[in-house]
Amino acid sequence: MTNKIAKLNSNIQEKVMKKNQESFVLADKEQKTTYSLNEVLNKVIIGDCLKVMKKLPAESFDCVFVDPPYFLQLPPKKLLRWTGSVVNGVNDQWDVFKDFDDYDNFTKNYLTEIKRLMKPNATIWVIGTYHNIHRIGKIMLDLGFWILNDVVWFKTNPMPNFLGVRFTNATETLLWAVKDKKVKKYTFNKEIARSFNGGKLGINVWQIPLCTGQERLRDEKGKKIHSTQKPEELLRRVILTSTKEGDIVFDPMAGTGTTGFIAKQLNRNFVMIEINKDYVDAIVRRFNLKFNSLF
Repeated sequence: MTNKIAKLNSNIQEKVMKKNQESFVLADKEQKTTYSLNEVLNKVIIGDCLKVMKKLPAESFDCVFVDPPYFLQLPPKKLLRWTGSVVNGVNDQWDVFKDFDDYDNFTKNYLTEIKRLMKPNATIWVIGTYHNIHRIGKIMLDLGFWILNDVVWFKTNPMPNFLGVRFTNATETLLWAVKDKKVKKYTFNKEIARSFNGGKLGINVWQIPLCTGQERLRDEKGKKIHSTQKPEELLRRVILTSTKEGDIVFDPMAGTGTTGFIAKQLNRNFVMIEINKDYVDAIVRRFNLKFNSLF
């Protein structure tokens, strides 16, 4: 009897999750040429961000967070720890580009569309490592963006330096910008920003650990679902400092959906795009687990 009840409850949960997913996930279709903002609000769209963004209405978003591929250009060999175990680095196909020109064209294309989608006083955050952030910054300036700040994310628990041939890479850089130099009325919640640095305003270094423990999303075998999942605290700071309640936050490369996940908790709206269905499935499970239902 107990097993029957447990099975019944499991079936009910599966049906609820499926229904929630249908209302939360929007699969982009080739024949669909445009989306209204209401169609995509508080949803994750499965599709190629370069194609989907062209279908979205101009000046829709108050804030944009972009976590693009790093283009690490890692050699096709395993990186081993001194113990002989393999380091699970970034070896995903989405980080592979033909050459710098290919990567730069990709960067220019998505930034051009994002600029069109930003409201006049919106801001954009782009995160990267030393591998890509300087190229991205140059392209942003070429496109007319005006960089307000660079914010350094100092990882308090960085990946160890296994080879010992260079400094340990313990930082990533976020570029915070507006559409052009003339924009002055962007949102900056300075009192909240002050709270991140012991009451001191203007310190652009955020000490936040890498995403670990229960926060790290894993599959049934315990493997990380996404190799570069960003910590929730990082997105919390981004959203709190540069948006107001009710604003719409856009993430065109959503990964495991941390941007929308935190936006919902902070009473902001969101729109996310993600091409990888496995990542989207993880987003759905993540929202269901936290909120019991998606909306």
